Amino acid sequence: MGDRYPFAEIEPKWQRRWEQLKLFRAVDGDAARRKLYVLDMFPYPSGAGLHVGHPEGYTATDIYCRYQRMRGFNVLHPMGWDAFGLPAEQYAIDTGTHPAITTRKNIDTFKQQMARFGFSYDWEREVDTTDPSYVKWTQWIFLKLHERGLAYMADAPVWWCGQCGTVLANEEVADGRCERKGHPVERRPMRQWMLKITAYAERLLADLEALDWPEHIKQQQRHWIGRSEGAFIDFQVKPINPNPEGDSLRVFTTRPDTLFGATYVVIAPEHLWVDALVSPDKKSVVEKYRRGSASKSDLERTDLAKEKTGVFIGAYAINPVNDERIPIWIADYVLLNYGTGAIMAVPAHDQRDFEFAQKYNLPVRPVIVPDGAQPAEPFEQAFEGPGRMHHSGAFTGLRSEEAKSRIVTWLESRKLGQAAVTYRLRDWLFSRQRYWGEPIPVIHCDRCGEVRVPESDLPVRLPDLKDYKPAATGEPPLSKASDWVRTTCPTCKGPGRREANTMPQWAGSCWYYLRYLDPRNERQAWDPAKERYWMPVDLYVGGAEHAVLHLLYARFWHKVLHDLKLVSTPEPFQRLVNQGLILGEDGEKMSKSRGNVVNPDEVIDAHGADAFRLYEMFLGPLEAVKPWSTRSIEGVDRFLNRVWRLGELAASSKPQASGQRDTTSAAPIERKRSETIKRVTDDIESLRLNTAISAMMEFVNAIYETAGSLQPAALRDAVETLVALLSPFAPHLCEELWERLGHRKSLAYEAWPAFDPAALEEEEVLLVVQVNGKVRARVSVPAGASEEQLKAAVLADGQVKKFVDGQSIKQVIIVPKRLVNIVV
Repeated sequence: MGDRYPFAEIEPKWQRRWEQLKLFRAVDGDAARRKLYVLDMFPYPSGAGLHVGHPEGYTATDIYCRYQRMRGFNVLHPMGWDAFGLPAEQYAIDTGTHPAITTRKNIDTFKQQMARFGFSYDWEREVDTTDPSYVKWTQWIFLKLHERGLAYMADAPVWWCGQCGTVLANEEVADGRCERKGHPVERRPMRQWMLKITAYAERLLADLEALDWPEHIKQQQRHWIGRSEGAFIDFQVKPINPNPEGDSLRVFTTRPDTLFGATYVVIAPEHLWVDALVSPDKKSVVEKYRRGSASKSDLERTDLAKEKTGVFIGAYAINPVNDERIPIWIADYVLLNYGTGAIMAVPAHDQRDFEFAQKYNLPVRPVIVPDGAQPAEPFEQAFEGPGRMHHSGAFTGLRSEEAKSRIVTWLESRKLGQAAVTYRLRDWLFSRQRYWGEPIPVIHCDRCGEVRVPESDLPVRLPDLKDYKPAATGEPPLSKASDWVRTTCPTCKGPGRREANTMPQWAGSCWYYLRYLDPRNERQAWDPAKERYWMPVDLYVGGAEHAVLHLLYARFWHKVLHDLKLVSTPEPFQRLVNQGLILGEDGEKMSKSRGNVVNPDEVIDAHGADAFRLYEMFLGPLEAVKPWSTRSIEGVDRFLNRVWRLGELAASSKPQASGQRDTTSAAPIERKRSETIKRVTDDIESLRLNTAISAMMEFVNAIYETAGSLQPAALRDAVETLVALLSPFAPHLCEELWERLGHRKSLAYEAWPAFDPAALEEEEVLLVVQVNGKVRARVSVPAGASEEQLKAAVLADGQVKKFVDGQSIKQVIIVPKRLVNIVV
């Protein structure tokens, strides 16, 4: 066999065999086995191909799937392509190459690279979000949303990139610029398609509790949804200019108990009230501030660490509880799309308001004090906790928690406000002024309005274009396809116009996990029986960059489908794991601009796929951020070569009878064997893959140390156990060794090794012995000793006797297997 694992020969051999045998095909509706649906967040097939960071999550799920198949599970592990997106369109604009050609080429590159890793995907279920057979069902789901009033058109302030000629999502804007190209962007009101995700805000929030997700991911979802209980309160104002809202400015607050401490009002720069209230002498400075705010993202504006800025607009509001006249400011830390876009500022009891008041010399009035304390002047920071009401009229002396409800009741009785629940979550801006996306299946008719394209006419296909740029007016590229735009209204048969906006890239990724269940079905998006068998996804693994929006959008679509009785579970993804980033060798995020991208093909050429897989998992915890080190992979090389040589040694020994294990001569290794099986099993279940590898490395050392004392059959048994345990991590090497050890069937469905619990029982335990709480000795006792036997052994120890002889023993405290404390 040779001393070194010949990966260049062995790995392609097994990849071909797995493909020929279709070894990893999942079986729909297999009642004899437990199902397990394991899903990777499918990639966008970029022109750059994979770098070494991409396969981290794919390798982890492959290990988990291979392990679970050996445990008897019917595993569904598919892969596909999130293939619509701006990069392919931008490449088309730059080169004239149709996005479909670029996308197909990139998919082929990705698939070839993935094949070299030996991932056990069921490739018969491959999906591509740009395929017309997939687009058809994405459009069908949109029609379901429209039927329920969850898809609608509205004027909305959007990020507009003039250079790209399209609307950008919030996450595509950074520092007032297009994140991809660095072009300046601006806020612009436009007629857009919206999805009413806010209708599901409460359920999206409540149903997080039952999910096996990292707590910090749940918290990010909660923060994005942003549920707040409080009250709407009306402040009287005197508009300088006409305003349809009349003379009442409505604010939202979560702290109605602090209303007597409100010393100013802040409204968002975009608020309609600004034009109605700004005084002539403040107009120019207000407009300048508004222009500056328009280039900032919501995230930048609400960053707690940044310095707060604002402008007094020259107008005042009347506090409804004390008729005090307080100034109105605009500040960009208040968002138009949260609450009412206006807040009452209480600097004594909100740190953000306090910092703003300090900067602009605004009053700070405490109205809640901690129990047993008096208000202190001057304030050094806001007091945000509960306490006793102070300087609050008839509510003075109450507990602040009680005052909340009483003040709201008082406001409601006078029609000055009402209790309310609000959400930070806004409806999803769904349309894009792009070519490379799913056409929205709606026809506009002057007589009938918005008309849904009949399901029988789906998919609505993209027309061929030569010019992919949006018009200078902001009209999307599809508006140039006049023959495609002009159509017939399905309702009245009169002239109609196709919707020229396309869906965002998010659309295809909202439901792809369902299409994997039944990807070749032309009559249905999925077979209900298959959905009931496979759903929910048992394990979902992907990058943390999708921790909020992708997961939120997919959960929203799934809940709508659940309401339509099209899916059987209220949530799509039961368990979620986010893998950490793999950094370049310089400790920085990998990027072409930094020149630190490591090509996985080069690593596989030099070391093989098994070494790559093992090394990337050995770098550290799956969720951690870790730097790549090409030099360090040599340690994994040496480990695999040691395993290869053990296989050669075991293969030359006498085979044992099928199903029999020789443990009579295996005493030196049997305990380590059982211990390793248990450790590796527990670690894979918890995806602690780096420590599982450590356990196997220790096992290899133990086999080498005891090999000379083992009978051939016992040696074979230990090596076969090692090969089975290692096979999810290094499947090519292990399949080859398994075959050379005389097995005719693939290792992929061999039973996972079992361990003997009795072998893990300790023969003796070492107890720490204390006398009056001070450590005086360490005593070995039989592991199964009774309390009386244990006491006798401890008291008979010569070192212990020095401290207890002649003393009266009051108590003997025993902590099993750890400690004995003798009180004298």
